[in-house]
Amino acid sequence: MPGGPEGTTGIEHGPLFPNRGTPPLHYVGRIAGQPPVWLETRGLIENLRLRSTAIYAGDGPPHGTGQPVLLIPGFMAGARSMATLRDWLLRMGYHAEVAGLAFNVRYSEDVLNTILLRLVDLFGWLGQRVTLIGHSRGGLLAKVASHRHPEMVERVVALGAPLADPYDISPFTMAGVRLAQAFNLAMFRRTGAVELPFLKDLAAPARRPLASIYSRTDAIVYWQACIRADAECVEVVGSHVGLAVNPDVYVVLAGLLSRSNAKQPRSPRPSPTHV
Repeated sequence: MPGGPEGTTGIEHGPLFPNRGTPPLHYVGRIAGQPPVWLETRGLIENLRLRSTAIYAGDGPPHGTGQPVLLIPGFMAGARSMATLRDWLLRMGYHAEVAGLAFNVRYSEDVLNTILLRLVDLFGWLGQRVTLIGHSRGGLLAKVASHRHPEMVERVVALGAPLADPYDISPFTMAGVRLAQAFNLAMFRRTGAVELPFLKDLAAPARRPLASIYSRTDAIVYWQACIRADAECVEVVGSHVGLAVNPDVYVVLAGLLSRSNAKQPRSPRPSPTHV
């Protein structure tokens, strides 16, 4: 289902909360239309299926020549959740790194600072714009990073990320969000209001090419929340947690990365900059 800067999806999905602030306390997440959470166990099967595919072996798609890719894990996840994808990208000839997040639960601006520091390092060291690939909340962080520093970003690829409405999620996930809000209030004295600048930049039109890969059988994020008119939206079949190990996702990623390779030749390394 292509769209965005090179076409439009024709599907619009507005936010449940127009001001994009923290939803009211009585909101427990989307109940109607969500697949059962137990379907997320498919992630294990998807991981096993990936290992036997030609795409995982590196057969077929063009390989990279050292282009930088920064991987951003999802909510309550860390580097290990992106390890399989990183290993594949390295074998495919890309300089792939995972953002230094041990547990992606802190408020967005704090997490974003960590990502921007790694982005600056990669851009300054390799002298090329960086492709950002983010899973779930990682896709939201990637989009905002590209909005604030488009000069350093080649493109953004979001996997199961509710780019159109970050709170259009399952009750199971919403419970985790509430716990994270309590954690940030207790540890950092930050209320939900701290998210408003981040959410404003998330809602703004994309400043770099944006792709959203989603599944209608996602039991964590409501699939229509992944659809934006300024994104190239591609549907796959699978679970939410398995998107980082889904063979169909790897086929899409190979195409998107090769498209970027054709547009971005190697360039001299610039002097490092600072956020």
